Parts: sequence; structure tokens; C-alpha cells
Amino acid sequence: MALIEARALGKSYRGHRAVDDLSFTVRPGSVTGFLGPNGSGKSTTMRLMLGLDRGDGATTFDGVPFDRLDRPMRHVGALLEAKPFHPTRHARNHLRMLAAPNAIDDRRVDEVIEMVGLTQVGRGKPGKFSLGMGQRLGIAAALLGDPHTLILDEPSNGLDPQGITWLRQLLKHLAAQGRSVFVSSHLLQEMAILADELVVIGRGRMLANGPVQDFISHSGLASVVVRTPDLALLGPALEALGATASTDDDGAVVVRGATAEQVGDAAHAAGARVHQLMTRQATLEEAFLAATGLAEEFRGTQQADHQVEDRR
Repeated sequence: MALIEARALGKSYRGHRAVDDLSFTVRPGSVTGFLGPNGSGKSTTMRLMLGLDRGDGATTFDGVPFDRLDRPMRHVGALLEAKPFHPTRHARNHLRMLAAPNAIDDRRVDEVIEMVGLTQVGRGKPGKFSLGMGQRLGIAAALLGDPHTLILDEPSNGLDPQGITWLRQLLKHLAAQGRSVFVSSHLLQEMAILADELVVIGRGRMLANGPVQDFISHSGLASVVVRTPDLALLGPALEALGATASTDDDGAVVVRGATAEQVGDAAHAAGARVHQLMTRQATLEEAFLAATGLAEEFRGTQQADHQVEDRR
């Protein structure tokens, strides 16, 4: 099983630094999510990893660069764009064409067609496929060589909810077999379920790298929710802790800057009754927006949003 090591990756376009000194590791047996705002350099990074773009740094798969791998599809499976195929070549023949130079027989072609749910349209022309079906064919191509490493750029694009669930289960299963899975996605709720580790970039630079839960907890966005009829007593006690409190729409008090234990002790000391006390963890989406808010390449303005509303 391959350890992916990316070191000092970099790429410039017309003086603009699209990817800037990115280094990270993708370990076997895990799904590593690759996150960043639109235009942050995710696709360029993946192309650099596979040697499809020229730039700085290097990526190795168990110490070997992609262009030195013998029969590379048997080592690394990749999906970098939607519908990467000739539109009039039958889907099965498209896979057979990819399989031939990698010494992959037709039985494996039929296996992956069945694996991705395209058996009934295997002899159809991909030019007539929906975006979701095209993605499934691209995933089949990535799986063709039974590789130990997968690099997938937005593989869930175009998939319906059932397809997204299928893809999640597939990638988790492949990682559980000891494979390295590196996948980008803009579906943050899905990534929170799928990924074990994260690489988060903004404007081509590293913002965070590590376990998903660490990224969320380090955001500092966790809060304590408390319900009390004695806010007049509890409020000053929370201020003494240095915590901030606000009232939610449903009347609950949201406390930041203190733990549930500290809030409970403060309520007890102040003689305030507490009907509910719980910690509310931040979501991956909240942590991501907090981490990347200043690193968006393309950002609309509230004024523009209001103009859109006015035209409706």
C-alpha cells in the first residue's frame, strides 16, 4: 500500500502563485479530504502530484514519482475532470482502451462496470450519459487497475443522493483495505462523514492539515447551550468567567469562552437553576468557513446579493 508524500509543490500562472509550497502526506488506510474555496489551487495541486503540470516540488508514491511507475494504472487511479472520455466510443470500449497498455484483461473491465452500476449501459455511448453517469464511468476508469492509491477531484459531482452514499461507502471500503484515498469535494457535510484527515488550502497555501476532529476543535467555535429561568443570576457569573453569552431564537443561552463544566459550576455558585446544559460542537462547514474566510479567491458582496434580491 502506497504512502503519498507531496513536498514543496508550487505553480505560477502569469506571475500569480496558484500553488505555493504545499507539503502533506496521505497515509494508507485513510480517506484524506482535500478542501479549499473555488480557485484555491486544488485541481492544480492534483495535476502537479501526477506530473500533468510542470511546477515546483515533487510527489512520490512509496518513494516513486508517478512518471516512473510501471503500468501506472495498477498503482494510482485518478479522476481529475468530468466526462474524461471520447463521447462516441462505447463505455466498455473506452475502459478496454485504457486497460490494454496496462495489461488489464476484459474481466476486470466488466467487474468495474458492474461495481459502479453501469452494466446496463456498458455498450452505450458516453456522449449521451448524464453528468452522474459520466462520473461513474470516470470512477470505473480510476478503479480499473485495482490501484493501491486513488486521487479523485470532486468525484461526487452530478451524483444523486443515493449515488453519493454509494460513493462514500465505496471509498471507505477501499480505505479499510489499506489503500490511500485522496479526494476533493465541496460537499462539506459529506466530507465530515467520509474523511479521516484533511488538507485545507486557501489561495494555494496550506491552512490546515490533520485529523478532521482536530480541525474542527481548533476552530474555537464550540459553544455551550444552557437553558435557565435565572439568567439574571447566571449572566454576571458568566461575565466573571470572561465568557460571552447570547440568547438563541428559541430562548436558549449560547455561551462561548467557557466549558460546560465551568458554566455548571458558575450556575451552582450563583444559585441559578439550570434546566439544560450541553456542549454544541462546531460543524466542519463552520470550521471551514472560519479558516478560509480571508482566503477566498472569488467573493461576492452583500451589496451584490441585495441587488439580486431586488431584481426578484
